[in-house]
Amino acid sequence: MSAKRKRLIQPDAGTVAVIGLGRFGGAVAESLVRMGHEVLAIDERADIVQQWSDRLTHVVQADATDATVLAQLGIGEFDRVVVAIGTDIEASVLTVLAVEEAGVGEIWAKAITAKHGRILHRVGAHHVVYPEAAMGERVAHLVTGRMIDFIEFDDGFAIVKTRAPQEAVGRTLAEAQLRTKYGVTVVGVKRPGEDFTYARPDTPIAEGDLIIVSGPTMHVETFAAIT
Repeated sequence: MSAKRKRLIQPDAGTVAVIGLGRFGGAVAESLVRMGHEVLAIDERADIVQQWSDRLTHVVQADATDATVLAQLGIGEFDRVVVAIGTDIEASVLTVLAVEEAGVGEIWAKAITAKHGRILHRVGAHHVVYPEAAMGERVAHLVTGRMIDFIEFDDGFAIVKTRAPQEAVGRTLAEAQLRTKYGVTVVGVKRPGEDFTYARPDTPIAEGDLIIVSGPTMHVETFAAIT
């Protein structure tokens, strides 16, 4: 790593380091930049660094398992680091360990198996994500055609976008009593051609409305099955 690549960014609350520029890491880095964050992207492969150099402002080729290299890059000054290395489990674990030892306050790490995730937690990752598993589950919910979008959180809570059930059409949310019957909360309603509105007891439901529903995953799945 050449000296000119050191300290490419002076980290502040809005900066994030992303280590590993595979499909997942690249998507995270690109999305963060689009959202207005300054990103330091790191990958050990020269061809990948070259590929991303025109799409991200700060890209460096470096071995992130080396604590000395991370110190030169100022990783310890970042509040948040995403370790997006997945297939090389040893490199993933060593990188999380090095980032944790650098004193980073919030470490997000990608895991490919549950065992991998447990190891990452033990060596210092604060948040472990399973993108392949999460996407597989999301597609499984969407492929039935009942749900238009589905997001599940770690604690068994989910949010889904789906069509309004026929039993609610022509009634207000208070009259339909969906929460009482199904244990879910209607968060908002989107009528074709109109703006999204936050749900209220007196919000009417019409044919063709889309609704945003939240609640325990099993309740949300049961509710979506009737839509």
